[in-house]
Amino acid sequence: MSTETPTRDDDPDQLPPFTEQLSQQLGGVRGVVEAAIPITLFVILNPILGDRVLGPLTGLQWAIVLSASSAVIIAGYRAARKEPMRFALNGLFGVALGSFLAWRSDDAGDYYLPGIIQGGIYGFLLIGSALLRHPIIGWIYAVVAQGGKKDWRENRPLVDVLSRITILWGAVFIVKNAFRLWLYSADMDTALGFVTLFGGWPVTIGLTALTIWAVRRKMKAVQAEEARTA
Repeated sequence: MSTETPTRDDDPDQLPPFTEQLSQQLGGVRGVVEAAIPITLFVILNPILGDRVLGPLTGLQWAIVLSASSAVIIAGYRAARKEPMRFALNGLFGVALGSFLAWRSDDAGDYYLPGIIQGGIYGFLLIGSALLRHPIIGWIYAVVAQGGKKDWRENRPLVDVLSRITILWGAVFIVKNAFRLWLYSADMDTALGFVTLFGGWPVTIGLTALTIWAVRRKMKAVQAEEARTA
């Protein structure tokens, strides 16, 4: 009789390591860095260049061009290497729309406006999905971390946990973007940029880590209870 410890290949229901799940959810360290590059460039360059005219463009326009160009280069590089485009295309769309609005209005605050509106809508959709017992975070977790399995829908304690976590995500999105909207209306563009930067991926990483930890904790508790009653 073999006494070897089962591996993940032997037991498909065994949870992958926490760090592996976190990496899958966020697209890896590279995905996080690539998504942050365009907004970081704009946040840094816009206040440095200011309203000065540098060659054919103003400082704001240079910040827009360099930010948008970085998003295009990242997406193009991934496409050329036939790598996953999901995170790159999401970033490219947001940067393109924000860049268009800011260029047209000559107002740096408009660069952030699409993200503010999008984030607020996400917040309400997240909370609504949880109240309907179809938490969006649950579906995302199932697709990314569990290969699209729907088993979690039959696990009431897990649905409860994912619903509460989804409400937390929604509340954070709403509060964060309400504050950003206030900064936008007050023309506090520099502060808006830094809140966008540090309230973006750092917050997403924290919420994702919390989600994975809570789900793993609940799944282990359920598995332990099933083992006791088996």
